Amino acid sequence: MLTVTKTVRFDAAHILTNHQGMCRNLHGHTYRVDVSVCRAPTPQSPEASLDMVIDFKDLKKLIEETVVSRFDHAFMYNETSPAESEIAEVVAKHGMRAVALPWRSTAENLARYFFGELSARIPGVSSVKVWETPDSCAEYKAE
Repeated sequence: MLTVTKTVRFDAAHILTNHQGMCRNLHGHTYRVDVSVCRAPTPQSPEASLDMVIDFKDLKKLIEETVVSRFDHAFMYNETSPAESEIAEVVAKHGMRAVALPWRSTAENLARYFFGELSARIPGVSSVKVWETPDSCAEYKAE
């Protein structure tokens, strides 16, 4: 099995409503997203299939289209939270970007969501890591 990984970054704001810590306040992160794609050799051509898993340029383009273009410099909010939805209305009223999500915008939920979205477009996605800080990340892996 051969695995390649591409990293992208985006900036976004969020709130974790009902969290007991400081993250209950509006704040932002420079998110780092690591997307790993793997391929196994095929019986027909074991050598050729390991030549290149995916072109890094193609992988970057797909990640940017799927993740970065939607989330960069946006306010991510849980649409089931009245408080977050109210803030999102103000954000939208002033022409700023907001991304509605049906769940809290934790690194864990973002990793799971990005994995699902990217897997639908990129064969062989094996894991997605979402870094909220330089030393804290959540990872979602293929089963």
